[in-house]
Amino acid sequence: MAKYIFVMGGVLSSLGKGIATASIGLLLKSMGYRVVTQKFDPYLNVDPGTMSPFQHGEVFVTDDGAETDLDLGHYERFVDEALTRRSSCSAGQIYETVLQNERKGVYLGKTVQVIPHVTDEIKRRIKELDADYDIIITEIGGTVGDIESLPFLEAVRQLRLDLGLQNTLYVMLTYIPYIHAAGELKTKPSQHSAYKLREIGIQPEILLCRSEKPFENEIYDKIALFTNVPRANVINAIDVKSVYECPITFKNADLHKIICRHFGLDCKPLRLREWNRFLQNSTSWEHKVTIAVCGKYVKHQDAYKSVEEALFHAAAFHRMKLQVKWVDSEQKFKPSSLAKILKDADGILIPGGFGVRGIEGKIAIAEYARTRNIPFLGICLGMQVAVIEFARHVCHLKDANSTEFIADTPHPVIHLMEDQLYQKMVGGTMRLGAFPCKLEPGSLARKVYGSAKISERHRHRFEFNNAYRDKLTAKGMKLSGFSPDGLLVEIVELPEKDFYLGVQFHPEFKSRPNKAHPLFRDFFRAAHLFSSGRSKQ
Repeated sequence: MAKYIFVMGGVLSSLGKGIATASIGLLLKSMGYRVVTQKFDPYLNVDPGTMSPFQHGEVFVTDDGAETDLDLGHYERFVDEALTRRSSCSAGQIYETVLQNERKGVYLGKTVQVIPHVTDEIKRRIKELDADYDIIITEIGGTVGDIESLPFLEAVRQLRLDLGLQNTLYVMLTYIPYIHAAGELKTKPSQHSAYKLREIGIQPEILLCRSEKPFENEIYDKIALFTNVPRANVINAIDVKSVYECPITFKNADLHKIICRHFGLDCKPLRLREWNRFLQNSTSWEHKVTIAVCGKYVKHQDAYKSVEEALFHAAAFHRMKLQVKWVDSEQKFKPSSLAKILKDADGILIPGGFGVRGIEGKIAIAEYARTRNIPFLGICLGMQVAVIEFARHVCHLKDANSTEFIADTPHPVIHLMEDQLYQKMVGGTMRLGAFPCKLEPGSLARKVYGSAKISERHRHRFEFNNAYRDKLTAKGMKLSGFSPDGLLVEIVELPEKDFYLGVQFHPEFKSRPNKAHPLFRDFFRAAHLFSSGRSKQ
């Protein structure tokens, strides 16, 4: 039987439960245990796929095509495990399943209730992974006290009775605010949160107490006394410069030993050499590289979370400092203003997205990169933008566009995929998940990957219009990546440029701290070379 760890949060939202969950997973996996992480969100949306990035941040996509919370990105990056749709569940999915069962007569005419039908479905999904892993870590979204989270917390409470104390562990992340006027850390919010959790019937065994100041002994004593948690299990999760330092903070507090002791597991040596090397590389740098990330959600940077992290991984690989310059593509760019905004950009990246807002700004930015030989990486919509820009300004196809933005454009160089023509539902109907891609010999893409065939994750409805292949290639655009049947253009590049590449997929989802994605790695290298060349002028 697997061991179960439940991570819950109190006081306020956005404390970092996802990072805490991922950090625990990393420590336990580094000891050799088979670990999986999962996220249960209390919202009624079936998944985040139709939610606004302003509200929810990025939509992370798994290999099997699940649209999930961005915390799954943290899980994959820390634990280095490709997750599936079984690691992501919302209240919407739970209620949808329960109501479908009711319609099918599964409950044999019984009154359908939160307890036991909803809670049983939650428990079933939590235990789905039992046979495949030694330790299952489940993050419960929301904050203790939220009405929406109550069925999930009730299910977690019941699992203690079902599985036993020796097989379950409750971890609570809280906040200890520092009141500057008083010059004191205040424990009362955490006390009340723990009390609220006990009211539900859950006594946390471990408290991870986030704070901006380190604890004195009396703070530990006070928290332990009023939350009924052993003092040794009260851990000061002090703020760090990088989220990647959190596992080391927990290691130094012996969190892994506390967990192993609770479960009666062998506390094996931690194998963190690669992680420590990454941390060392990410702080030991001599050169700075500035990457301009151009999109319409830059004021809410979580919308591009995996892109930012993949760039950071690439910077650490090269032992350089990353400077991200966020550029709002909804601005009205003039040539002079664009030059001013991008004058210090060593590389330009246009990430994925949907909708017409900011498109003309992105097209102007793609042209700026192309005409000045600035290293360029276009991701998903970013690739489509590069194609539109090239069609307009190099192929002289006036008003070339995507049918997503202008349905009757005279030159639809990007158009709706055939299998999307008759889709009426917007949720979960895109081309989602991992698909193979074959790379052309002699191409930059082939050189970057070092392989003739790759697999990357997708999330899109629109594609390169094959009717324009000849027109664009005749003017110098190389089509360097295709679906195995050769019908879908997956990668475009400009061989005359040092690094100008657009990909239909999302490589950022597969980047890891200790395994920088090859596209981001080589894009960053090209940006550094561009920076070096400019400094010599």
